[in-house]
Amino acid sequence: MQKNYTYRLTEPEGGNFDPEFTPDLTPKEMLEMGVFGGKYMTDCKDEFPRSWFERAKLCPKKHDPELNYFKINASQPLSYWREKGWINEEHDPRGWFQWYSRYYMGRRLPEEDQRQIKRWRQMRRHVAQIAHNCRPKDLDCRRKQRQALLHWAYDPREI
Repeated sequence: MQKNYTYRLTEPEGGNFDPEFTPDLTPKEMLEMGVFGGKYMTDCKDEFPRSWFERAKLCPKKHDPELNYFKINASQPLSYWREKGWINEEHDPRGWFQWYSRYYMGRRLPEEDQRQIKRWRQMRRHVAQIAHNCRPKDLDCRRKQRQALLHWAYDPREI
């Protein structure tokens, strides 16, 4: 999907995050739990540490909701995200998780980082909705919303 794209890592892996950005999960943890129907990141493994993929739930051929932690589809197609203008085609044509993975590795793009962190923070409304409508840690309550939060590095098991 993206060829000849290079970037500099200017921060340590997993460190020096913006103080407003406090994800619960690392990209590796997300991949192991099951996100994006296993389809995401199946053709760019060489870009990231091999350890991220050792226990990742992946399916290179198709999106399989059974691989998601909550066994439910909580994704929109990439075309939908493009139509909404949420994709930065130049830097991260796969969207937020690609941005987060590269940010986690140490890439910094100040303007894009602020845009993506703002989008991440907006997901907190879903945390509030689950907390308001579900018993604590009732993982059967609002499964689709919980899976969506997992896609954004929130740990829905703790709500």
